[in-house]
Amino acid sequence: MPKLDLLPPPRLAEVALAGRSNVGKSSLLNALAGRSGLARTSNTPGRTQALNLFDVGAPPRLTLVDMPGYGYAEAPRELVRRWTRLVGDYLRGRPNLSRVLLLVDSRHGLKPVDRAILALLGEAAVSTQIVLTKADKPRRDALEKVCADVAREVSAMAHCHPELLVTSSASGMGIDRLRAAVLAAAEPGLAQTAQSAEGGDAAPARAGAGGTTPDP
Repeated sequence: MPKLDLLPPPRLAEVALAGRSNVGKSSLLNALAGRSGLARTSNTPGRTQALNLFDVGAPPRLTLVDMPGYGYAEAPRELVRRWTRLVGDYLRGRPNLSRVLLLVDSRHGLKPVDRAILALLGEAAVSTQIVLTKADKPRRDALEKVCADVAREVSAMAHCHPELLVTSSASGMGIDRLRAAVLAAAEPGLAQTAQSAEGGDAAPARAGAGGTTPDP
């Protein structure tokens, strides 16, 4: 969807996924939807260059929005400018946007470009939840440090959900929790029902006096 005025009229609650171009957004979207071919994955970052909408459920209950990746250094400057304008207009002008899931690579934590997007989300007063991706890659101690550092940094941001979700598309870690969080954002009160029906999985990382602890 290259232009905001080409989006369908607002009807279902929308939950959008945002992240750096190599954060694994397409893989996570496919894992979240349980459909391997829903979003196209590629070895070349930056393939998503528009807003892609996917209705979920039959009949549809919510819409997942695959947002253009950001921070891709090789993208032409004019294309980056158009992406930035499109995303900014969407965040400010979409009344049915319930939450943005900001995907962060668990191997690296928040980068300056992630902080810039967090600031943009705060200016637009968009409810935001951090989702750590590729959690099967780092050692456990390194993962725990990233969880604690990210939780500490976003704890003072009023628009950020207090709970971090720790996920891996490859292993399935945290995917059930992520589905429940998406349902809760779109249709409050459905999270517990979704987790009970699917059996749930280990607890996500939480901020607190003792820092954060990722899924075992």
